[in-house]
Amino acid sequence: MERELLIECQRNDRKAQRKVYDKMAGKLYSVCKRYLKNDEDIEEVLADTFYKIFTRISQLQNPDTFEAWAKKIAVNECLQKLRNNKTLFISLEESLNEPSERSSEHISFEKDILSLLNFLPEGCRAIFNLFAIEGYPHKEIASMLSISEGTSKSQLNFARKKLQELLVNQNI
Repeated sequence: MERELLIECQRNDRKAQRKVYDKMAGKLYSVCKRYLKNDEDIEEVLADTFYKIFTRISQLQNPDTFEAWAKKIAVNECLQKLRNNKTLFISLEESLNEPSERSSEHISFEKDILSLLNFLPEGCRAIFNLFAIEGYPHKEIASMLSISEGTSKSQLNFARKKLQELLVNQNI
């Protein structure tokens, strides 16, 4: 992100904010999509994320870290949304809905994997994303979600097993 553009955002320049929004909305939407299923929830979290970005941009110490900082805000907003929904974790005995048949369109492997994440319960999906994609250790995940490390590990294990089953069933 250009330093000058971020400086203008710190001065509450609406045109600069719009440019930042245009450059970052797609990336942050993808981050939110990994955690949330519902498009309305994603849009709500995305709006909250940009509100926090623009109201806290003066706290950004190093403009070179802007994208990582914005991504972290988006992840935290997604986690807050999941906590507010109070449906974060499932019993390991619960079964998941199996995915419907795939369309005949060719979808890349990465998109296939990301789409399969939608078949995981929110808690498992959040932990899988935090651990496998974002790179957080179980101790930090446990702290972020107010759960035990053991719960984080068991939910990750459950997510991995279900993803393996889904991959086999989808012939990916």
